[in-house]
Amino acid sequence: MAVMTMATTIKKMETLSVRSLLADSDLTLDDLKLLFDLSERVKATPGEYAHALRGKQLAMIFEKPSLRTRTTFEVGITSLGGFAVYLEHTKPRLGEREAIKDIARNLERWVHGIVARTFVHESVLELSANASIPVINALTDLYHPCQVLADFFTLHEKFGDLKGLKLAFVGDGNNVCHSLMIQGAKLGASVHVATPPGYEPKPEILETARALAAETGASIETFHDPIQAVAGANAVYTDVWTSMGQEFAAHLRNQVFAPYRVTKELMAAADSGALFMHCLPAHRGQEVTDEVVDSPQSVVYDQAENRLHAQKALMLLLLRDAHV
Repeated sequence: MAVMTMATTIKKMETLSVRSLLADSDLTLDDLKLLFDLSERVKATPGEYAHALRGKQLAMIFEKPSLRTRTTFEVGITSLGGFAVYLEHTKPRLGEREAIKDIARNLERWVHGIVARTFVHESVLELSANASIPVINALTDLYHPCQVLADFFTLHEKFGDLKGLKLAFVGDGNNVCHSLMIQGAKLGASVHVATPPGYEPKPEILETARALAAETGASIETFHDPIQAVAGANAVYTDVWTSMGQEFAAHLRNQVFAPYRVTKELMAAADSGALFMHCLPAHRGQEVTDEVVDSPQSVVYDQAENRLHAQKALMLLLLRDAHV
């Protein structure tokens, strides 16, 4: 009876403003607060949600390999009473064997939601445009919203209110960087980004983040000097220098990004209690030293754990009313 009451309470009182999560800009501040609150409850009392998505099926389309994303979505839906089907699309890529819109129109007849991890953001948009069921972006070339939901949930656990917090991102202006800027701006957290010249975040996403920051009092700034970006930061975040699909440029990138390695010395420029963050996998000795990633300041495994809780909250809110 307690389980049914909990599921009913979620259904009646808690609703996201969106049907799918395709980009971080889809979520409102109220959405983010709701997701953090529900993530906290799911993490504290997982048994109360054990049957909340009983009978729900999830299709997981992955063009890229994964440890954290695949495991946390599969374990997450199973622990909520549902079931996941993994569809590997590393070869052939999504849309090569069958049109994306046909894949979407088939899946909507069989499952209650789609999780897609793709090379091209347009693939996720096309899936959503042609499916009547929720679609969740599990990583594209532009955004990584599920990762960053877990990241800011982790910071919420450590610091409480995120308004006024400063996060520094050092490295490539990639999908994770884009999501951090958008979600940070909405939450009132300043995000300062340091990249080599020519590797800045996309101008249109930077512009969107700055417009959002103007409404919340946050600041979104870009630098070429990592020490400037990190100065006084409450958290320092980095990612791999070469994302999947960019392997052809790895040698050049290793040379260009060498001055952007997160070391003990760079962390010393941050606030004395600053945390170290990384979405993983980490290339130890490249973008971060062992000394930092294994230090007491590091919360990388907290972030990884919180992928599970944040995505369970997201699935609870998106899939509960989905029908085949």
